[in-house]
Amino acid sequence: MAKITLKGNEINTIGELPHSGLSIKEFALVNQDLQVKDLSSYEGKRKVFNIFPSVDTGVCAASAREFSKRATELENTVVINVSKDLPFALGRFCAAEGLDNVETLSDFRGKFGTDYGVEITDGPMKGLLSRAVVVTDEKGTVIYTEQVPEITTEPNYEAAIEALKK
Repeated sequence: MAKITLKGNEINTIGELPHSGLSIKEFALVNQDLQVKDLSSYEGKRKVFNIFPSVDTGVCAASAREFSKRATELENTVVINVSKDLPFALGRFCAAEGLDNVETLSDFRGKFGTDYGVEITDGPMKGLLSRAVVVTDEKGTVIYTEQVPEITTEPNYEAAIEALKK
């Protein structure tokens, strides 16, 4: 379990992020067209999982925009935004922001949060996903992770992008 904070108050996640060097777990997430996307949907691509509580918060929206801008400039790389938001809300957000070069997927009926150790287990955000980043190579091997310690702050974009450039 990871200990993080929400406005300085300690909260916990269900587990730990996958460790560097390990393969990521299979997942089943839902896109805005209610289609299930899984690991094979991104076979052969480097992946940036931008995980957050809800796209309806300023910090979550900012991270979606920033990763869209930075990571999609890199070859053979896909940005996968993951939250518990309903697919319809994610679709509206992407349309409003003009984010057509990223995947925004919902864990509303899955177990991604549990499998990746990012589901919040207590406090007012219990059941939502914490703010975290997982970056993999083309084979799905983890090359970078960040569990953002304070949920109201943005992730370290530079470190995530640098991991992709190595």
